[in-house]
Amino acid sequence: MSKPRSIFEEVSDDSTASRTAPKAGAIERGSGGGASRGAVRLWLMLLFALVAMMVVVGGLTRLTDSGLSITEWAPITGAMPPMNDADWVTEFEKYQQIPEFKLQNTGMDVAEFKSIYWWEWGHRQLGRFIGLVWAVGFFGLLAARKIPNGWTGRLLFLGALGGAQGAIGWWMVSSGLSGDRVDVASYRLAIHLGLAFVILGLIAWYVLMLGRKEASLMAARRGREAKLFGMSTGLMHLALLQILLGALVAGIDAGRSFVDWPWMAGQFFPPDAFDLSPIWRNFFENAGLVQFMHRITGYLLLVFAIVTWRVSRRSGNQMVRSGFTLATLMVLGQVVLGITTVLQASPLHVAITHQVGAILTWVLILNARFLAGYPAEQSIRK
Repeated sequence: MSKPRSIFEEVSDDSTASRTAPKAGAIERGSGGGASRGAVRLWLMLLFALVAMMVVVGGLTRLTDSGLSITEWAPITGAMPPMNDADWVTEFEKYQQIPEFKLQNTGMDVAEFKSIYWWEWGHRQLGRFIGLVWAVGFFGLLAARKIPNGWTGRLLFLGALGGAQGAIGWWMVSSGLSGDRVDVASYRLAIHLGLAFVILGLIAWYVLMLGRKEASLMAARRGREAKLFGMSTGLMHLALLQILLGALVAGIDAGRSFVDWPWMAGQFFPPDAFDLSPIWRNFFENAGLVQFMHRITGYLLLVFAIVTWRVSRRSGNQMVRSGFTLATLMVLGQVVLGITTVLQASPLHVAITHQVGAILTWVLILNARFLAGYPAEQSIRK
């Protein structure tokens, strides 16, 4: 029987404290803990930086017409570049067999070939490195039991998408190795770039989710701003469509075909927009029509972003309002940058800045969507 205690007696001795110390709830115990979520998050942030770099290097590879310089797909042995003059001659002879050399670069010598070869080799090498970082990170975290519950499948899916991206990259390159084409098929380029942005989007979303505890996410979801979340989902899809159209523009150098604005060759609708036969080819290969679609979708994206921003002003959450303000300002900046790219006939430094802007726009739209779906706690005074 316990002894009577004085009302002034200290009751929080060591034995009592050990018995009554609060424990984490079942949700937090099953989520892997803060340390595990932090480790996975840091690894994903590294992957995001590498994939973003891959997109930029891929853009430079396309803008420098370097993508067809390596005519074989050798995921393992291709990691080694030519090591001597004989190897360079062999690689150059392979390049001389494809349409790009025969129809466009017949005057190229080995020294000039090396300059485009290194761009494509670097692009592929970076892809191999990303695959290695994913594999080492995933299996290392798995062995250390640092992957939170419910996240193994998501992270494995990222690796599968990365593998698919490599295969699609070769499928894209192979389209320019035969026939009378001097570039890769624009629709294949669009699929390749589109998947890269899907991967970037998933990584960014996972980083945002892992930045909060599981219990906090569940609580925040109950306060979801459904209308804003739905509108930002639509904005996200429209942005992805615009990115795909931008890839079509890059794939056929349409950005250098009409260099006036707001008109195209002095008129609203470009001339000869349906010259190609069959008619569906114009939507992928007609420079005027492709650039027109890219322009119009850009205008629609800006209008939709402004409308969504206006709706976000009604939110009582300061972080939600700020998230949509940043996204809208970036969309506006990207439109201005796109117009500048057109007026300057897509010089390398401006065009690649436009592509970097697309990455920032994509991430800020996703961030705004996340904040609408999982509003962060704030002081009642805000």
